[in-house]
Amino acid sequence: MKFTVAIDGPAAAGKGTISKAVAADFGFAHLDTGLLYRAVGAKVTDGSEAIAAAEGLTPEDLKRTDLRTMEAGQAASKVAVIPEVRAALVDFQRRFAAQAGGAVLDGRDIGTVICPDAEVKLFVTASAEVRAHRRWLEVGGDEAQVLAEVKERDDRDMNRADAPLKPADDAVLVDTSDLSIEEAVAAAVAAIKAKMA
Repeated sequence: MKFTVAIDGPAAAGKGTISKAVAADFGFAHLDTGLLYRAVGAKVTDGSEAIAAAEGLTPEDLKRTDLRTMEAGQAASKVAVIPEVRAALVDFQRRFAAQAGGAVLDGRDIGTVICPDAEVKLFVTASAEVRAHRRWLEVGGDEAQVLAEVKERDDRDMNRADAPLKPADDAVLVDTSDLSIEEAVAAAVAAIKAKMA
């Protein structure tokens, strides 16, 4: 059975946590598509290298231990605006989504570009301030600087020419600003079960 759950949203909204929990709950495979861009960004120093890195990306590249840093996130956002990088990673993601047994993919353009026919689309969001505070708790440093970086990344992700971050027309909105992790996961699971019914 093919059943795809597309989960999109901005940085630190909780989509990764929700996606992993949803995948575990339903027994689906999970792909954090942001890791693809982080892995490409971590392998390059300029745009021309990024295209080759994207075309040659392997599952092993996703196991690097430095992919969750702020630096890797910024590098990911920079290579993600390169149309050739995005094109190279689309096939990787679509093959993953089509596997038997169900799949959950989380990212920025899953419901709008990668899997527009996904059975369920969720858009997980939260205020920039809440997301920056969550990221600051993870990485430390100057909280005001983290907020500035979150807003800068949002601007880049939402205003890029190719596959900008936005909810799909038929996505269910899950605002996690005032939700606990358990409440956010429960809302996502309920939305998926409603679509399955």
